[in-house]
Amino acid sequence: MAMASLARRKAYAVVSSSRSSIFLTSFRGFASGSDQNEVVVIGGGPGGYVAAIKAAQLGLKTTCIEKRGTLGGTCLNVGCIPSKALLHSSHMYHEAKHAFANHGVKFSSVEVDLPAMMAQKDKAVSNLTKGIEGLFKKNKVSYVKGYGKFVSPSEVSVDTLDGGNTVVKGKHIIIATGSDVKSLPGVTIDEKKIVSSTGALALTEIPKRLVVIGAGYIGLEMGSVWGRLGSEVTVVEFASDIVPTMDAEVRKQFQRSLEKQGMKFQLKTKVVGVDTSGDGVKLTLEPAAGGDKTTLETDVVLVSAGRTPFTAGLGLDKIGVETDKVGRILVNERFATNVSGVYAIGDVIPGPMLAHKAEEDGVACVEYIAGKVGHVDYDKVPGVVYTTPEVAYVGKTEEQVKALGVEYRVGKFPFMANSRAKAIDNAEGLVKILAEKETDKILGVHIMAPNAGELIHEAAIALQYDASSEDIARVCHAHPTMSEAVKEAAMATYDKPIHI
Repeated sequence: MAMASLARRKAYAVVSSSRSSIFLTSFRGFASGSDQNEVVVIGGGPGGYVAAIKAAQLGLKTTCIEKRGTLGGTCLNVGCIPSKALLHSSHMYHEAKHAFANHGVKFSSVEVDLPAMMAQKDKAVSNLTKGIEGLFKKNKVSYVKGYGKFVSPSEVSVDTLDGGNTVVKGKHIIIATGSDVKSLPGVTIDEKKIVSSTGALALTEIPKRLVVIGAGYIGLEMGSVWGRLGSEVTVVEFASDIVPTMDAEVRKQFQRSLEKQGMKFQLKTKVVGVDTSGDGVKLTLEPAAGGDKTTLETDVVLVSAGRTPFTAGLGLDKIGVETDKVGRILVNERFATNVSGVYAIGDVIPGPMLAHKAEEDGVACVEYIAGKVGHVDYDKVPGVVYTTPEVAYVGKTEEQVKALGVEYRVGKFPFMANSRAKAIDNAEGLVKILAEKETDKILGVHIMAPNAGELIHEAAIALQYDASSEDIARVCHAHPTMSEAVKEAAMATYDKPIHI
């Protein structure tokens, strides 16, 4: 089992702010930042705030520093949560416009109230960030709002948001400052015509044309939001495929589905020029392998070419923390850096740049600090693309299994043969299971379907406990449910399915 290498690490100082930066602020009733802490976390994102709460629950005096002024990091403030709010709202509009009539629900017209849609998104974000502050108070975590940087391996100087400065001391400091948008040469993000995911979440009007640079999770999700609301969406991708981490067979079906929804793709293509002098944006494109240039005009460009670790201004060089060539902090199996007492988790270290991975890092790191044993298996971290349909997966792709030289079986089951999917008239997609031929041990599960992000966790549990496909197949699944497709795919893996 690939359980420990990147998953177990020790941390006593929690520097957390998944995809965000380093900041401190204090609440009434909490210890001041100048007091000695057992754990200090730099960053209040999913990795950081979870690490801070867990440390406090384990009886360790803890302070969390966060620059943004609100907890939750990129994920909660300008990432996972607001994007899912807009995905859901835009999906409701699209369904009302294109699908309700099939269910006997008719009305004369339906329109988008974009300010109201944005207000609902902002309300969700506000409620959740305040909820984390409440959890800090409940668990007695000190909270400092400001930008922190190392003075020494046990001291963090924080320029607070109120204009002051304080020094936070800790026996163990955890860096959890997250990641930032990866820039592209020659493409300047102004959050108006050329936007990052942050700007794409706050557009004040629906663009007639939208070009997305990058066919990963974020680009496809935000492209889906604005495409449903009426934008003509074109995705430009340097690679030959969308979402390269996805199983190839599922990826092909997924791309066809997005194309049927009106999304256009220009793969193996790079952006070599940007002109914003006119009312819109004129992009100059070129084949990735070189060749004749073409132009593409649009109203808004979303730059979604990945993310990069955020460690700017932390003072890592001052205390000697080692990083790799792409800026990720190097840690051991206990999340410890090469500097005694300094740890790192989440997006700033190797591994999937996902909020839930950062949370698991935070818990495991603090458990090591407290003298316990932590565990995160990066080979069993689920990935989800929250489009319609959703795509979720955990474990190996078929291409990865082939590369390992393992003999395997494949079981598939289409949702067209699932009774619940047919009943709700939403039967696009499939479940695909890969299992070792000799032992039937599940190696990977891939789902394209409505709510695939919920269905995948049965598979995640199965992989975590080295279950076989027969183990899933022999579990009674309620009828009628979408989950029955997982059972049938498991049956197809080790034997034969019933309903196809």
